[in-house]
Amino acid sequence: MGHIEINDVSYTLADGRPLLGGVSFRVGDGAKAALIGANGAGKTTLLRLLTGEIAPDEGSVSHTGSVGLMRQFITAGTIAEALEEVAPKRIRKAAAQVRRAEERLLGSDGDSTNVQMAYAAALGEWGEVGGYEAEVLWDTCTTSALGMPFDRCRDRATATLSGGEQKRLILEALLRGGDDVLVLDEPDNFLDVPGKRWLEDQLRDTDKSVLFVSHDRELLARAASEIITLELSAAGNTAWTHPGGFESYHEARQSRFDRLEELRKRWDEEHAKLRALVQMYKQKAAYNSDMTSRYRAAQTRLERFETAGPPEAMPREQNLGMRLAGGRTGKIAIRAHDLELTNLMLPFDLEVHYGDRVAVLGSNGSGKSHFLRLLAAGGTDPETEHRPVSDVEIAPVEHSGQVKLGARVRPGWFAQTHGRPDLHGRTLLDILHRGDEHRNGLPREPASRALARYELAGAAEQTFESLSGGQQARVQILLLELAGATLLLLDEPTDNLDLVSAEALQDALTAFDGTVLAVTHDRWFARDFDRFLVFGSDGEVYESTTPVWEEGRVARSR
Repeated sequence: MGHIEINDVSYTLADGRPLLGGVSFRVGDGAKAALIGANGAGKTTLLRLLTGEIAPDEGSVSHTGSVGLMRQFITAGTIAEALEEVAPKRIRKAAAQVRRAEERLLGSDGDSTNVQMAYAAALGEWGEVGGYEAEVLWDTCTTSALGMPFDRCRDRATATLSGGEQKRLILEALLRGGDDVLVLDEPDNFLDVPGKRWLEDQLRDTDKSVLFVSHDRELLARAASEIITLELSAAGNTAWTHPGGFESYHEARQSRFDRLEELRKRWDEEHAKLRALVQMYKQKAAYNSDMTSRYRAAQTRLERFETAGPPEAMPREQNLGMRLAGGRTGKIAIRAHDLELTNLMLPFDLEVHYGDRVAVLGSNGSGKSHFLRLLAAGGTDPETEHRPVSDVEIAPVEHSGQVKLGARVRPGWFAQTHGRPDLHGRTLLDILHRGDEHRNGLPREPASRALARYELAGAAEQTFESLSGGQQARVQILLLELAGATLLLLDEPTDNLDLVSAEALQDALTAFDGTVLAVTHDRWFARDFDRFLVFGSDGEVYESTTPVWEEGRVARSR
């Protein structure tokens, strides 16, 4: 086992803004620590500091044992390359040598003795550093994650895997590998609920020390033994460690805020008393020289008090004001008859009423996102009033049967991958100021106020594509608010939202005057819904009175 120690680390962004200021925490042997904080607070940057990719401006980073890193996104070209990236350095180096030697062997000079000898030497080095043993491990990983042996899929492009398959593959390699410490950036993103439960079990059972970033409240509750929060501060974000699990986190955090507020109140009161004392002796010393020594003593006492400084400042809390208004529609918001998503799901009927809150559940690739996209485009042969409330181009969904939207239903779509090419190259202020065919533009001042309500004021001059995933998600929700959608179609809306943003969205949906359909694997988020539409692994679509995350967990209800 190993440990991680961050001691008084500070880091400044390239534009001169302080991102981290005096961050300190320790992840002990065998601990499972969750790192949380606002979108853009510096969590990924902190992980890069931990692995030595970048260096802190001040402070130190140390660890015992080897460290394995899972990045937020898998960018390797092939499955073999993806597994090599999380292997020990000696394996990565030897694999690169073998690949170069193979390319030369297959080239025009492949018959050359020197080329063949170089290839033999590369294979020898591969064996020396434990490459063949690594391939045995990778075979276990691909069999478990993908259902096929390594030699059959090693050259397969990672882009052909689903996001969940990519994550599961790398997690298998890291959890089964020899690293003592694991650093995981959003390991649960793209995993369906059975995958999330598998991850929870693995994290609890492993002897490795783990630091992981996650916004999934159920995962935090089930797997984290301690929670490290990056707290917002203008002088650089700091860290606070809660030594317990997520169940006691909110109560402990509120107690911390109450204590900091009380300490600051007492400091301010004492400061005021000392200033008043100095003023009193100053006035008396003006006409009574015997008071001069007391005046100087009071001045010294005040100087020492002010030099010591106030107690720890109260962290700045996010204050999101999402206002999803909606509007009254016809009684029937959605009606589907004999609807079949081609090559995905069997025909099904569905009726959704105005005001319903429907969670759409099912495994990855079952057709949930296709269903939402079909509704976002207005359904089958959409009427003019059912046109989407954004300019994003919606790819058609092949289907048979019919699905129709009700009177005055205006669909607003939140895309899972935040794929909004219509917003690329534009700053947030420009997006709000110009408007589009579906919403009026806002003058600069109201636009700035709207961004501030969504904690996006600091990113007003940034382009949409330069934002973090969580910030892009908040922009999409803001645009839904401004466009006046009466039917919200949300595809994994909480995937990249921090905890405060996710809770603000839930509050806004509760107050929303309209109908909501949300595809989600977020078990915490799903608690707020009253209907559950399940896309089964057998191709059948059915309703349940309770969430169904795996086939056969509850009896189906019609």
